[in-house]
Amino acid sequence: MTASTALDSNTSELAQGAPLTTKDGQPLKRSLGRALRREKIRALFLILPLLAFVLITFIFPIGDMLFRSVENSIVEKTLPGTVVALQDWDSESDEVPGERVFSALADDMMLAQELKIHTRIGTRINYDQPGISSVFRKSGRRIKRLDSDASKDAFIALNAAWGTPDAWTTLTSSAQWPESFPQTAIAFDNWKAWLASEEGDDIDPSTQVPYGFTYANLFHDLSSMENGALNNLAKSSDSAIASLFAGVPDAIDNFPTDDFKGQFADIEKGWVNIQNWQAIKRLSPAFTDSYFLAAVDSERTEAGVQQKPANERFYVTLFVRTIVLSIVITLACILLGYPIAYLLATLSVRSSNLILILVLLPFWTSLLVRTSSWKVLLQQQGVINDLLVWIGLVADDGRLVMINNMTGTIIAMTHILLPFMILPLYSVMKTISPSYMRAAKSMGASDTLAFWRIYFPNTIAGIGAGSILVFILAIGYYITPALVGGTKGVFISNQIAYHISSSLNWGLAAALGTILLVLVLALYWTYDRIVGIDNVKLG
Repeated sequence: MTASTALDSNTSELAQGAPLTTKDGQPLKRSLGRALRREKIRALFLILPLLAFVLITFIFPIGDMLFRSVENSIVEKTLPGTVVALQDWDSESDEVPGERVFSALADDMMLAQELKIHTRIGTRINYDQPGISSVFRKSGRRIKRLDSDASKDAFIALNAAWGTPDAWTTLTSSAQWPESFPQTAIAFDNWKAWLASEEGDDIDPSTQVPYGFTYANLFHDLSSMENGALNNLAKSSDSAIASLFAGVPDAIDNFPTDDFKGQFADIEKGWVNIQNWQAIKRLSPAFTDSYFLAAVDSERTEAGVQQKPANERFYVTLFVRTIVLSIVITLACILLGYPIAYLLATLSVRSSNLILILVLLPFWTSLLVRTSSWKVLLQQQGVINDLLVWIGLVADDGRLVMINNMTGTIIAMTHILLPFMILPLYSVMKTISPSYMRAAKSMGASDTLAFWRIYFPNTIAGIGAGSILVFILAIGYYITPALVGGTKGVFISNQIAYHISSSLNWGLAAALGTILLVLVLALYWTYDRIVGIDNVKLG
């Protein structure tokens, strides 16, 4: 078939409304769709490495930071029985919790001490209730001295079967387990975990009798039942359950208690401090807002959210200082960097290359060395003050204080971040044709008018790019402010670094970082609305 014949055939099919086909007879639309999908899949595979890199180094860390700022599962996981028992306690009352809560606490602390995690829970609660960490630490050392056999002996005296493993096998396999015995179920699981840690995995828990803490919690579960529910156990259709609980309804009111409340008070008086228990209950949920409240100098009490005492408020001040100083440093970099970038763009190649080398020279020196140099230069007996005294600008007894304050932070960070402003400005200025200025002057504009009406508007994109670079870098610096800023020139990033590396309060560090991220995004949105992010260019 000749080309003209094929063309006539396709033209005829098109005229008759028949679908177009490819050379191999496939519909053209389907073939084009298949080819487009192949191109999309190929493009996806090409960007997968970059996507994985962004997810691993950027998205996942930010997600983890957001999660840590509200995560609080350590209380619920370390003191599960205590958390359940505290649900019925009125934290607004003037009395500490009753024996049931202390019984659950004894069981939880026994396992926590065995696993060596009781100090962690104390450290966590200590962030909100100072002083309670020592209560947990001291109790962990003495928890094994608790007398926990009173309830166990009473159950065995009532029914000897309670002294055998079969009784617990019967109870844990019954239909009432664990709904009717919430505190006992937690205590039983704690005992099995304790047994595995203490004796190893070779011992089968079903062949052992739990320790006294489990019996104490069983007593409190039975005591909290209504009479009808307790009688139903004693008259259960399950003969094994009925046999175990026969006589319990009549004897439960006369059971002796282990007096864990008194024993804990003897170990540490902090256990009868109602504020400590209020803090434990307040921090019982798996998620909390306490980190964010602390990050804005507030705290949640039984009376609601309140500001901390005046001598404990400093995070809001640090946030304001960080934003203000970062803006000041950015403006200083613009004022100093704009003339240098203009010289680089207008001088001869040889001269501009020499200046460019001087601009890049700080990059060849360690950040720590540059910061330490400023510490030497700015101190009251330093080079700058000596020079000012020598030329007579200041008296020897009136030397300027330029170190360990905001002045030192601004000077040192402006010097360090100045190249990040110069380079974007230079790259944009290099693209501005000199003919623009000549045309403006030829039409009668003065040098100043031509600069402000023609040249400067064309450099706004470079100013925007440099400002974003300098500002974002400035708010995250913590080495330079720590060395030259003292207590009055540090940023919020210094506190974030402190809580990550020293105090190990990662939740508060994450909350501070999240708030800082939100502030940056808000400023970014404002910048986009005023200037327009599309106008930011790098030449």
